[in-house]
Amino acid sequence: MSRLNQSIVIAGAAETDIGKLPHLSEMDLRVDAAHRALADAGLTLADVDGITSAVDSPINIAHCLGVTPKWYDGTSVGGCSFLIHVRHAAAAIRAGLCSTVLVLHGESGLSRVGRAPRSVASDSMLGQFEIPFGSGVPPNTFTLPVLRYLRETGTTHEQLAEVVVAQSHWAQGNPRAARNKLLTVQDVMSAPIIAWPFTKLECCVRADGGGALLITSADRARGLRTAAKLIHVLGTGEACDSGMVSMMDDMTRSKAFRLSSAQAFAEAGLAPKDIDHLMIYDAFAHLPLYGLADCGFVERGEAGRFIEEGHTRPGGRLPMNTNGGGILYTHTGMYGMFAILEAVRQLRGEAFRQVESVRTSFVQGVGGMFAAASALVLSNEPQ
Repeated sequence: MSRLNQSIVIAGAAETDIGKLPHLSEMDLRVDAAHRALADAGLTLADVDGITSAVDSPINIAHCLGVTPKWYDGTSVGGCSFLIHVRHAAAAIRAGLCSTVLVLHGESGLSRVGRAPRSVASDSMLGQFEIPFGSGVPPNTFTLPVLRYLRETGTTHEQLAEVVVAQSHWAQGNPRAARNKLLTVQDVMSAPIIAWPFTKLECCVRADGGGALLITSADRARGLRTAAKLIHVLGTGEACDSGMVSMMDDMTRSKAFRLSSAQAFAEAGLAPKDIDHLMIYDAFAHLPLYGLADCGFVERGEAGRFIEEGHTRPGGRLPMNTNGGGILYTHTGMYGMFAILEAVRQLRGEAFRQVESVRTSFVQGVGGMFAAASALVLSNEPQ
């Protein structure tokens, strides 16, 4: 097999403690995640020659870890950054630029310890054309597209609430989930309004935490302790839309979702019908509705009914967001790493609420509201 066609795998994966962690800075979380993922694979920092990180410089993190990487990537486009890092790491390994990459995430989204300054410049597009008109934070920025979506597709607020209800069947009883109680539609709709139509239970939780992935070639991974449970990266994709929700081509569809998922499926040689398990980024309850349709799993306008009928719950034909998602499990501000980690757990057979006979998992991520998107097709079997 030529290097450009070599199989890429996730050989190590780990999650830090999650929740309220005021004793750990964001750098602490990244370092902790790195050591856990290396221990999972049975490697050391001496084996690492590639580093990725969002927000904070990968160079700073490499220095803190004591690694001098041959290759690094600091792509930072919001919550899907880590899916993009996997894509870029795979390309770098195939190009011979490095052999073993640590994809790192650590974020003090609740305690805000060691958090890098984040602000919007007044002369930026957002600073000029959205923030002065009352937008600027996720709940009220997302209200415009979700209200348009509900009106155009005929989706009801009850069906929006069903997204949360379905995911509560997966999170129920999980001691690591921030919200681990079984919920009803009435529970969701009677929760306090945050920004219409979102109630508190339709918005993600806030937490501290991190995770790491060890990306390498299948050949390199054959002698590792995880050799029997390697996760193969079959397909990847990335795309973008407008940096402002108000300037999207169509607020009821995501061009970035469509393009990135199409790339991932084409590279994998698979289609939505071939997917056993699905993780769709869910900072807010409407995102899985967009993702199901824009990634090709249902027809436009059918996502609300699809979830309402129970197809994404335990025992359903398309198990989705099986950790409870960003709404119920955890959300540090950038959720993509945790979606990948749940896909890895399911494919390894190590999940809290395990789906039977999983061979393929599709992970979809979004960043900057609808500005960026990425997708991964993963499998526990080689292509």
